[in-house]
Amino acid sequence: MIKLFSLKQQKKDGETTPRAGNQKKASAAQLRITKDINELNLPKTCNTEFPDPDDLLNFKLIICPDEGFYKTGRFVFSFKVGPNYPHEPPKVKCETQVYHPNIDQQGNVCLNILREDWKPVLTINSIVYGLQYLFLEPNPEDPLNKEAAEVLSSNRRVFETNVQKAMRGGYVGGIYFERCLK
Repeated sequence: MIKLFSLKQQKKDGETTPRAGNQKKASAAQLRITKDINELNLPKTCNTEFPDPDDLLNFKLIICPDEGFYKTGRFVFSFKVGPNYPHEPPKVKCETQVYHPNIDQQGNVCLNILREDWKPVLTINSIVYGLQYLFLEPNPEDPLNKEAAEVLSSNRRVFETNVQKAMRGGYVGGIYFERCLK
């Protein structure tokens, strides 16, 4: 009988004094993003920045293409991973204003795996490679910036000139672009 009483007392004492085991558990999104980041295999043209090292749900990806129209550019993307990750894709925005058929002036990115083709088996690595591919092969068939897509489809040389002008910092089609060369 004394043992039962002492167990009951220990249990009661345990409720009033927090133990290490009673700390807030990581959410499914936090566990998955931790796994994704640990397994991240970045190409040499990409790196990540974590403004708050304790917050893996918000980070930046920097892409510096080494070939194609956007060679020598530096483009920053913000990633915001929501509580429903991996069942919903992270929100990805381009913070660098860029003349690109698949990125609009507000930084929205047209990448199928960030929308209708997202599946929980996809990872942050999948998105990184998808974004990098947009700089190597812009897709005029699925544009957010229709004017850039039309120029790319009709005259690749003019498109290349516009990209270079925008990356050096200048006006293209009445829109001013900040310099984004590395």
